[in-house]
Amino acid sequence: MSNATVKSAATQKGALKKNSVSLLGIFGSKADMRALVRLSSGRVKEVKPGSRIASGTVVAIDDEGVMLRQSGQTKRIAIPGS
Repeated sequence: MSNATVKSAATQKGALKKNSVSLLGIFGSKADMRALVRLSSGRVKEVKPGSRIASGTVVAIDDEGVMLRQSGQTKRIAIPGS
């Protein structure tokens, strides 16, 4: 594959919303899953269940995304494009 082909397959224009939390990836064993999230500030942070970030608390991480509790509501954040 050419570099242009790889770049095109690996990137999506506008996939990350600039004013919200975005999930970049999930890693670790099922018993100790962690995630990389991009905060609305642009900072990237490694999180695990119980981690607090500006927009809430991570309550769970699984193969499909991160469960985040915000203002008494729980929502799933999935990897963009998945």
